[in-house]
Amino acid sequence: MSKKKVFVIGAGPGGLSCAMLLAYRGFDVTILEKTDAIGGRNAAFNLGDYTFDTGPTFFLMKDVLERIFESTDRNLHDYVTLTEIDPMYRLVFNNDKVFYPSTDEQKMKAEIERVFPGSSAGYDKYMQKEKVKYDRLIPCLEVPYCSFTDLFKKRFIKAIPYLDAHLSLFDVLGRYFKYEELKLAFTFQAKYIGMSPWKAPGTFSLISYIEHGDGIYHVEGGLNQLSHAMAKVFEEFGGKIQFSSNVKEVIIEGDKAKGVKLQDGRTYSSDYVVINSDFAYSMTNLIAEEKRKKYTDAKLAAKEYSCSTYMLYLGVNKVYDDIPHHSIIFADDYRANVKDITEDFVPSDDTSFYIQNASITDKTLAPEGKSAIYVLVPTTNNKSNLNWEAEKDKTRDRLIKLLETKGGFTDISKHIEEERIITPQEWEDDYNVYLGAVFNLGHQISQMLFLRPHNRFECFKNCYLVGGGTHPGSGLPTIYESGRISADLLTEDAKQ
Repeated sequence: MSKKKVFVIGAGPGGLSCAMLLAYRGFDVTILEKTDAIGGRNAAFNLGDYTFDTGPTFFLMKDVLERIFESTDRNLHDYVTLTEIDPMYRLVFNNDKVFYPSTDEQKMKAEIERVFPGSSAGYDKYMQKEKVKYDRLIPCLEVPYCSFTDLFKKRFIKAIPYLDAHLSLFDVLGRYFKYEELKLAFTFQAKYIGMSPWKAPGTFSLISYIEHGDGIYHVEGGLNQLSHAMAKVFEEFGGKIQFSSNVKEVIIEGDKAKGVKLQDGRTYSSDYVVINSDFAYSMTNLIAEEKRKKYTDAKLAAKEYSCSTYMLYLGVNKVYDDIPHHSIIFADDYRANVKDITEDFVPSDDTSFYIQNASITDKTLAPEGKSAIYVLVPTTNNKSNLNWEAEKDKTRDRLIKLLETKGGFTDISKHIEEERIITPQEWEDDYNVYLGAVFNLGHQISQMLFLRPHNRFECFKNCYLVGGGTHPGSGLPTIYESGRISADLLTEDAKQ
């Protein structure tokens, strides 16, 4: 009997995790990737002798990917080298207060008392209570929600008292801490899903607990190496990656996906199609509107989307060995900054930003005595209609000044050898990200679980979704899980 044929659209993290599992299980799997690189927004790029991750730089919940590798009789650690980052990051607040969180309990409590006297008891309470929440909620993110009745299964019913869906993330942290800055230290992680801590459901206190409970890791060569590792396993089991293959449309006959058509006119028939490209982009570009009545253009435009990011990548001929691997620099008025980005859709003059100084940990990213510096500024998505061509250079110059002052990168402007900028408009135009919303659909309760686009796509058969726009949501670990969930559903369906 011939193998069931699967085409996966996009070689991003979700597509790769799904594809490697399906290839291991005996499916004939081909990944169609429009570029010549592996990883999507998890891909690497080079500026001269400097190497950068395009997107994610925090590796959390490594056990998720470890289990996926184990499911294919492989060991993740045979393919990549991991380093735990401690302190996890440097947090710089508006009053020049600097805080260095650690996963080491004693170091963390001492650091809390140094900066926020009398607060270490709140940290103990946080770790105890959030562990219970984690143990209840994580299993709910590991299963699909393809039917409304899935919300009434025992696993989810038992987790409901721990959801904190009626509270904001910031409110939840108010249970543990009184200092505003200390609450921010445990809630800024809402930016990982592109939301405001004052609007994100309290459910997402899970994210900071994951950091504190399990740690933050760097991958030698950059987090892009995780995608290369998955691609290698995929190919070991006979999977094929076809580069420079830009998909124009999903071919749908009756109520089933039957293959794909490329921009150059080539068509491929298949038994199943897995969509790994950005969800709303895929709907509006790859699928005829009459075939997706639940997701018409108007309905998609009405949904809530994450913020975007302005990216600055710098190759500099200096090593800043006094600055940690990760830094978050808070705006003077962080709440106003977040409101500008997520509610008012206007540029924020009072900027918060993230810096990765990875060369102090990983010597493979830049020549000796030099550094690859990655800077991310959360900013409004393209609902703003902002003219980024006009704003691009002004934002860059303001950011360089902030790096030299608040960021501590003294005279960095004098040491720049290479640089690249990606604006929200380029995320949309060059990376096919709807509205430039790099963290995909928002994570409001109204767009989670059964209410998020389903892993087994609900508009027609034999089509599956992976990535941040489906369940469980945005962020590398959950994107890997989306690939596993969709692979399990497809495998189950193929048996029928």
